[in-house]
Amino acid sequence: MTGRVDVRVTGLGLVTPAGDGWAAGWERVCKGLPTAVLVEERETVPPHLACRVGGFDPARLGGARARRPDRCAQLALLAAREALADARLDPAHWDGARVAVVVGSGTGGARTLESEHRALLAGGPQDMSPYAVPAALGNSLAAQLTIEFAASGASCTVNTACASGATALGTARDLLALDRCDIALAGGADAAITPFYVGGFDRIGALSHRFDDPTGAPRAFDRWRDGFVIGEGAGMLVLERAADARARGARSRARISGFGASSDAHHVVRPHPDGTGLGAAVRQALAESGASARDVTHVNAHGTGTPAGDLAEAAVLAGLFPHRPPVTSTKPVTGHLLGAAGAVEAAFTVLAVEQGLVPPTANLAEADPAIDLDIPVESRPGGLGLALSLSMGFGGQNAVLAVTPG
Repeated sequence: MTGRVDVRVTGLGLVTPAGDGWAAGWERVCKGLPTAVLVEERETVPPHLACRVGGFDPARLGGARARRPDRCAQLALLAAREALADARLDPAHWDGARVAVVVGSGTGGARTLESEHRALLAGGPQDMSPYAVPAALGNSLAAQLTIEFAASGASCTVNTACASGATALGTARDLLALDRCDIALAGGADAAITPFYVGGFDRIGALSHRFDDPTGAPRAFDRWRDGFVIGEGAGMLVLERAADARARGARSRARISGFGASSDAHHVVRPHPDGTGLGAAVRQALAESGASARDVTHVNAHGTGTPAGDLAEAAVLAGLFPHRPPVTSTKPVTGHLLGAAGAVEAAFTVLAVEQGLVPPTANLAEADPAIDLDIPVESRPGGLGLALSLSMGFGGQNAVLAVTPG
């Protein structure tokens, strides 16, 4: 049922290591300019590579927003402000009861949780912030946005690990299709460059150790890939039914024409080696779009640069799309934004469809001979048809968004 409802993207907001705002981020992605740096902090073991949001100043949020929310929620607030401005929506004039907020996050208030835990161990509860719990809770992202924008409709924070942002957009689209809201502010955010997550991902063997060449990492689909680079950021989109957008004279940037979700039911960190679950999500998204595999003109891949993940994803893409549409991973520029990745990459997919431009996969020097994909290393014209944005999360949770012009 939901696949027949015409849902449009009318606003974009991005705060990522690639730039402050969607235009700056898109420009850097299209130029293929990586952002990873080597970080050596006494509190963080081991040394690591990271993609950080540069020049972030919480004071831009004003008042208590500049002090109390976790950095993750602050990034989401800034991205949401840009998305609403881009959509030309003023919360002062909307019916908040018909506005939904859906945010995806893999780690929520991780920075607050870790810093306040250190304060607890060092000085006891009296040294903790009274705002520690509300800032650390997973629902803090959606809660902050609803308060900021007086959005009193349905709200939730979803967690499907690194597929969270895409799952949030699919959930928001379903709320619109079910007439539970007229406007959905949806996306993802994460800010987990923290001792726990850096140390934990490193123990799994998921992180790149290209310390002698930070901007050469990560290397998605490259023969010498060795893992991902952890990043931080937020991506928020405004979604509306096409009729509602037209009625208020809004610009439609693209259409969310399909959504697919699935589970590998296989392993807590490794994807299914033949990509069974991801393939099912792709087929769902295409079916909802009323499209065939041949209609796909561009794929924004999950493309983390981990040996197993890239192979599984490439196997799915090569099997489903023998006509070899161009495949891009934007993570070599932004880093892996965890729960924000799916939303940020969906925004890049919207821009690719809107502008007819396929961005490159940075850092691809020597494609893995086991990977049979068309992977541009420079931006190229194209992508004016149906494009897919793929997300894969730990625990084998997959989400796929289909984006078409309109």
